[in-house]
Amino acid sequence: MMFQFFQEMERGIEASIRRSEGQASPRKRYTLEVARLGRRLYSGEGKMAWCGIVAPFDLLSAMGVTSCFVEFVGAMLASTGMAREFIEAADHSGYSSDACSYHRSVMGAAIKDTMPVPDILVGTTNPCSGGLAVIENLSRHFSRPMFVLHVPQDESGGNVSYLADQIRRLARFVTDHTGLPLDRERLRRAIENTNRVHAIGSEVYRLAQHVPSPATSKDLSNFGIVMALFLGNDASVEVAEAYRDAFQNRIAEGKGGVPGEKIRLLWIQNRIQFRHPLEKMLEEQYGAAIVIDELNDFNWDPIDPDEPFEGLARRSISIPFNGTIERRVEVLRDLARRYKVHGAVNPCNWGCRQGTGARGLIEAGLREIGVPVLNLEVDCVDDRKFTEGQMRTRLEAFLEMLDGRPSAWT
Repeated sequence: MMFQFFQEMERGIEASIRRSEGQASPRKRYTLEVARLGRRLYSGEGKMAWCGIVAPFDLLSAMGVTSCFVEFVGAMLASTGMAREFIEAADHSGYSSDACSYHRSVMGAAIKDTMPVPDILVGTTNPCSGGLAVIENLSRHFSRPMFVLHVPQDESGGNVSYLADQIRRLARFVTDHTGLPLDRERLRRAIENTNRVHAIGSEVYRLAQHVPSPATSKDLSNFGIVMALFLGNDASVEVAEAYRDAFQNRIAEGKGGVPGEKIRLLWIQNRIQFRHPLEKMLEEQYGAAIVIDELNDFNWDPIDPDEPFEGLARRSISIPFNGTIERRVEVLRDLARRYKVHGAVNPCNWGCRQGTGARGLIEAGLREIGVPVLNLEVDCVDDRKFTEGQMRTRLEAFLEMLDGRPSAWT
């Protein structure tokens, strides 16, 4: 079922890009790579790994392993309207109904035999214990070997070396269980591609800060976290270049991503993954643009291709969800300043202890620099809990409060 979905999605986007004669949007080029990844995951060909969010995907790619964090599947099931069936399957099998619906949908898909059987699994203790628990459950469900990366909360002491050594052992684990060796030259080329994406992507994010922003609210939705899955291959560079070129052209032509941009928003943690009308309402009725998502940034430095393991370790540690809440708040404050936002929206995904547990501290931290926050109680994957009228009313009240109110950076 999912293989056919991704295969048809890939063919349809390829045909659309051909018809566009070079005028395809960068989002379409990005979505094509999402479809290609999904097709590879479900094809049954080659070696495949289910992973935690901060696994070294470029290392796995260099070793010939198709890999993906499991939350990707939850988001895709939600976007196609299929998540509820699998969430119900997980609930009926005894999984807690108040757990994260990304993870419940993945376990339901495994229970109903619609998750591909991996060759290996790579769990990560960062960013959440729920994600690691899913990897552990999938390992037992599929009877496949698992490696866990214990990610420190900061770079102090010997933490970077500690994690780098684990990543070296991960490479040996991959070889032991797949027969695929680590070719240092292939890894070097993969890291060079990762660094190119870092350089080009940094320019993309800088361009997105322009007033008005060249990005539509959809352009960079889920972008930073999903692009990590493409790191190391040529396609990741091509996608980054497509965004850079499109944003440069829009700025040169004086075009904003949202016509008549009036309100600039920071989106915290999760986009709502299923189809809904709220983002369209933001743009069309209020001239409100989501100019920055929390994970659309590089919190890590380029990696040394000759000595990559320490750089890979630093990158895994760098995600804002890791470490203290004070660090995460400071990252959000920095984004709010750089993107000159008027306000922030925090969809507090039900079941996410990390996201909902931190909302009060995030709200207080942003308020200190003049950025109001709207906390939305919403399940970002399970559309059965979506109360459109309530969400619309709260968003409208928030936007009306922001309308005409100068940003803290004016």
